[in-house]
Amino acid sequence: MPSAASPGGNPRAAATADEWIGLRGHVLDAPESGRLRSWREGAVLFDPATGRITETGEYALLRRRPRTAKVRWLGGPEWLVMPGLIDVHAHVPQYPAVARGEGELLPWLRQAIFPLERDFSKPRALVQAPRFFHELARHGTTSAMLYSAIYEESTDAAFEAAAARGLRIALGKVMMDVGSYGPLQPRKILTVSLHESEALCRRWHGANGGLLRYAFAPRFAVSCSERLMRGAADLARQYDAPIQTHLAESAGEIEKVRFQFPWAKDYTDVYDRCGLLGPRTVLGHCIHLSEREVGTLAAANAKVAHCPTSNLYLGSGIMPLDRWLAAGLTVGLGSDVAAGPELNMWAVMRSAVESARARTFFVPDARPLRPAEAFHLATQGGARALGLDGVVGTLDPGREADLVALDLHALLPYGTGAAAGPRPGELSPQDLVALCVYRGGPAATALTFVRGRCVYRAGEPTPMADVPVEPGGSGI
Repeated sequence: MPSAASPGGNPRAAATADEWIGLRGHVLDAPESGRLRSWREGAVLFDPATGRITETGEYALLRRRPRTAKVRWLGGPEWLVMPGLIDVHAHVPQYPAVARGEGELLPWLRQAIFPLERDFSKPRALVQAPRFFHELARHGTTSAMLYSAIYEESTDAAFEAAAARGLRIALGKVMMDVGSYGPLQPRKILTVSLHESEALCRRWHGANGGLLRYAFAPRFAVSCSERLMRGAADLARQYDAPIQTHLAESAGEIEKVRFQFPWAKDYTDVYDRCGLLGPRTVLGHCIHLSEREVGTLAAANAKVAHCPTSNLYLGSGIMPLDRWLAAGLTVGLGSDVAAGPELNMWAVMRSAVESARARTFFVPDARPLRPAEAFHLATQGGARALGLDGVVGTLDPGREADLVALDLHALLPYGTGAAAGPRPGELSPQDLVALCVYRGGPAATALTFVRGRCVYRAGEPTPMADVPVEPGGSGI
């Protein structure tokens, strides 16, 4: 496997004021659903000083183009250069619990997840969060919307780790005041949750040059009072911050919401009346929605996080993705770790394709999802879901340089030099995207950039920490 730093030296070496970086390879993106744009022998140039893409096109033309800046070239014809992947729904404390526990959503939360989150103290976060963000970058994920646990200090530590890694992250402290995993009484939990969430927002929203945002995170209606949800909505409006929560993931969850909020028309109406729906709201799952609920979400321009690996793992159901897209909903893809078993967004894309295919077996008019469409959802679709449309998601000049370079050696069955296998130049853009969707993973990631800064290169060791982790960490 060729070195991620050759030709052209170490991608993390400081660039001079007049030096750009050029990534060579088969360059492709998906600015529209189902339409791939590609340059077979292409290149993407960006200026590390501004963090923006300056030129995209054919390598032969760009190499000869006169410019005042020098170019440090990286890669070659056996690389794929793409927009960074975007994960719109995952949980930082839950990663150690992947593939643990069985059963449906609510029992799984009680048995496998709440005990783990209860122990996500600051010492534990100081150890785990740097590794988590290293894993995101290693998988080619440049942007993510994430949940922490209910604790202010460990959420602080997670933000610090995200800033150190240099990723584009929206993160929020989980807000719960009904059946919380802490020992405080509900009234005090409500006050503490709102106060600490606001304090975190004041510290971190817009930090690290705008790469970090605070996302108010009422977990879901089952664990939140009306007062807490209204308070979260008020704070999000006050600070112009996003909101993330869960909606209509399982039948048992929907039944509990119906019992807890008898005044509401349905689950979506609870959020609507509490002021949680709007263009900066990202709702996880949204599997079991009525036509009225879909219309409400579309009218509010709320966004949807489709989490197919999680939906299958917990047996929650299969989202009718084709129907929600046809209704005008903006959809991104989420790993939903730890109900989703991995942070690999290529595996999430594959699951989205296969889930949509499965629906065609029993729904006559269901429309399948092609790999190129799934790739769009994980790039430009995710950017739109997170309010980053026009900032990242494609390779257009002027966009910020959130990029991933993949090595075809790790994707083709016999590598790129074997006579029995296809040459990279013989593969169409559709072939390459399908190869990534069905075989992609961290082994193929050569380089990951966020805003023109290298945040991961192949062979980088996993970050370690010397902070001891005490069993049964503290909590409110």
